[in-house]
Amino acid sequence: MQTDTKPAKILRSPFFIAMWLTLFLVEIIKGALLVAVLPVYMDNILGLSAGVIGVAFALQYLGDNLFRAPSGWAAERIGFRATMVTALICTLIAVTMILFLKSAVGLAMACLILGIGTSPLWPCAMTGVTAMSGPQNKNGTAMGALEMAALGGTGLGPIGMNWLLERTHHDYRTIFLVLMGCAILVILVAMILPGRVIVEGEHAEQAAKNSDVKYPAKPNLLTPFIRLQKSVKGTLQRVRSTLNVNPLVYPALFMQSFVIGLLSPVITLYTRTDLHISPNLYSLLLIAGGGITIIALLPVGKMVDRFGTKPFLNVGFLMAAASLFAFSSITSIPVVFGVVMLVGISYAMILPAWNAFVATLIPKGERGAIWGFFLTLQGSGMVVGPIVSGLLWDHVSHPAPFIGSAIVMAGLAVVHFVLSRNPFRTAPAK
Repeated sequence: MQTDTKPAKILRSPFFIAMWLTLFLVEIIKGALLVAVLPVYMDNILGLSAGVIGVAFALQYLGDNLFRAPSGWAAERIGFRATMVTALICTLIAVTMILFLKSAVGLAMACLILGIGTSPLWPCAMTGVTAMSGPQNKNGTAMGALEMAALGGTGLGPIGMNWLLERTHHDYRTIFLVLMGCAILVILVAMILPGRVIVEGEHAEQAAKNSDVKYPAKPNLLTPFIRLQKSVKGTLQRVRSTLNVNPLVYPALFMQSFVIGLLSPVITLYTRTDLHISPNLYSLLLIAGGGITIIALLPVGKMVDRFGTKPFLNVGFLMAAASLFAFSSITSIPVVFGVVMLVGISYAMILPAWNAFVATLIPKGERGAIWGFFLTLQGSGMVVGPIVSGLLWDHVSHPAPFIGSAIVMAGLAVVHFVLSRNPFRTAPAK
């Protein structure tokens, strides 16, 4: 894969097109399964308890987060194609298991495998885009386009599956066969990705550094494991020596997704029980908020490349904090629509700018492993957030999760203000 610093050319590169399609199709599968299909299928058809469903979904998030760093590490050594194809085969296996298995244990294992299968997606995408953007890190446009694929797929999956469920009279076998077809299609798309990753001679240099590593003179059954152990140990040492970021980066990564985790379990309940919004009107509300986010992502990404990340993150975090706080106290439906659109605009400012900002902190060596580590930290907020949200909802008040998310966003604005002035632990060597 050749490095190209022009944002427009990155979007037209075969790697980016294949990665964009892969991301879009995988998010369609995940969105369809996790939002539209599995909750109803496991509850109404199989009669499983809410606790079992919760454990199955938690295993999906766990598999996704735990394997992000290892998959990013693997992508830089065996290539994007081999990493993604191997993982996506796991996704196909997971959907096949869901079709044939009816037990709680079988479906929980299928959700875990689904999470493992989707774990390399963002590390591979971020690593590739960061490498292609070159030393100037002009990747806001590409980050915006990737977020468009993710949000578009996440929205289209449930909408398409709900439509198909109605047309097939809730024939879940047909639904799972369609999703298996999508999984096969995305495996074929992933085969277009580059085989091995070579960026600016980094790994050639690293190979020279490791050329004096001593392995057993005669290969035996343990040789591959010894080499893997030495490679992982060397990677961890290089990550510790090259990762030079302000410690505030770590809580900021967690907080960025913790906000979404606070909102996701209660947003539907709040709009229906407290605001008394009908299901059809709620769908329009989601389209209004999500649609404006998707439309704004690409132009905002282009402006991030031109003006930098700082103004968009400062304004985006503060706008999100204000609009989420307002959402917790208003009852007028027209005003609710206006506030939701403001939230959508603020996220359109935050998503590409935040990813572009984090990309500036990634050292040249071990991009895949460090992106995987960062994305694991960021994803952990989605695991903790729903638990805190449920406690706030049950024991404080229904608006409390929204007030909490507004406070976290305001805290992110403060943390980013500090990071924008001093993003590194020590001054980078010139």
